[in-house]
Amino acid sequence: MSQSIITAAAERTKVPTMTKRTLPPGPPHRLFGLPLLRQLHRDYLGEVQRMQASYGDAVFTRIAQETIYDFFRPDWVREVLVDQARNFIRRERFTQVFAEVHGQSVLVTEGDVWQRQRRMLQPGFGPKRMDGYAQHMVAAAHQALDALPPQATQTLDFEHMVTQLTMDVVLRTLFSQEITPAVRQQAVAAEHAVRVISRAGMEAFYWPASLPDWLPHKWKLGHAKRVLDGLVRHHISQRRQTHPSAPHHDLLAMLLAVRDEGDEGGDGGTLSIEEVRDQCMTIFLAGHETTAAALTWWGHTMASHPACAQRARQEVDTVLGGRAPSYADLPALPYLAQTLKETMRLYPPAPALINRRAIQPVQIGPWQLPKGAMVRITPWVMHHDPRWFADPQRFDPERFSAAGQAAQERGAYMPFGAGPRVCIGQLFASTEMALVAAMVLQRFTLAPADTAAPQPVLNVTLRPAQGLRLQLLRR
Repeated sequence: MSQSIITAAAERTKVPTMTKRTLPPGPPHRLFGLPLLRQLHRDYLGEVQRMQASYGDAVFTRIAQETIYDFFRPDWVREVLVDQARNFIRRERFTQVFAEVHGQSVLVTEGDVWQRQRRMLQPGFGPKRMDGYAQHMVAAAHQALDALPPQATQTLDFEHMVTQLTMDVVLRTLFSQEITPAVRQQAVAAEHAVRVISRAGMEAFYWPASLPDWLPHKWKLGHAKRVLDGLVRHHISQRRQTHPSAPHHDLLAMLLAVRDEGDEGGDGGTLSIEEVRDQCMTIFLAGHETTAAALTWWGHTMASHPACAQRARQEVDTVLGGRAPSYADLPALPYLAQTLKETMRLYPPAPALINRRAIQPVQIGPWQLPKGAMVRITPWVMHHDPRWFADPQRFDPERFSAAGQAAQERGAYMPFGAGPRVCIGQLFASTEMALVAAMVLQRFTLAPADTAAPQPVLNVTLRPAQGLRLQLLRR
């Protein structure tokens, strides 16, 4: 985004002193808001950033019958997502779009159903299980990196490599299935299906309802859904036919065996097979897509900032001495973690599309929101605001040193969301990114393969518009 937009936004720092103001400023409501909707469709992140620069930290818009509030101050965002989370649900259209692929998983459900699912899934993503997951992550990284051509310098599609690697990780941890040569074609088909679904999902958010998949222009989407659904159901069916004497210790086994300890009936409820399918779909999609996006951008920042990459590499070499990393090693690699956190500040995997609907009148900051109002949260804007991060376009891992984090504005950095619905797989993703990054640095020096910087594009997650090609120089 342009520096002028960022500078203009920084100048609008006054907080309204009047309490319970009805409406923040915002663009004129013309033609039912369709011109604004068109601009958001063309460049969502840029348009929202321009809105903040023009109108301030609270912006009011109307699109058709929707009344929409955008909040850009970290304290107001925390009020919505954390302090007053009970007064909001997610926007219905967003959950409808996600439900078309994810079913009624923890990503989609609300209220008591969501609380039950979250309670049952949470142990599967806790610290006690990370050491076992880390072994799968390291094995997948070994396989992917060892399979690269042996020449001293090579140029490759780094985005595709880390996407296949993270898919291998989630297949191992979810289904105890690695990407062998026999299943590689299936993995590539799944990668393509995820891309199709992500693009279609982004388009669907701008429409009030979804058209049937049998329409000709939706055949690709329908095929992509069938590919992913078939993959997940195949593994569940295989597992249910497995003899009990051959136990598994993966997430699917946990989902099939978990009981709801919060069930007041005493016997503990279990997940139905359809619920298991839905949770597996969300774990499969979220478990590799956002991590792959973050690692792709990390490869770009390391290639573009060799001094930072060299410092991270020296840390990895000193701590590991050439051996493979483990979960226990990660606390000893703080600078490596800083490079990943700073990458996710500049290029958050989920930079926008956090929406809430007020289920009763609620006050956020000085603004009184009526029941039914919609709130949009865009982490991208806060991550690039010079009030919270000086010189925000500059890559600087020191922002996430102990001193740097202590000085940060609370709530300005939220790559995994915030509040009760913070990403359940946050620790899983952070562990995977650090282990893979360490192993890449052990083997290679990264350098740009193209003169033009990659352009971010939002299709639910943030990816380079034309992929990412990097030079890998063997050490």
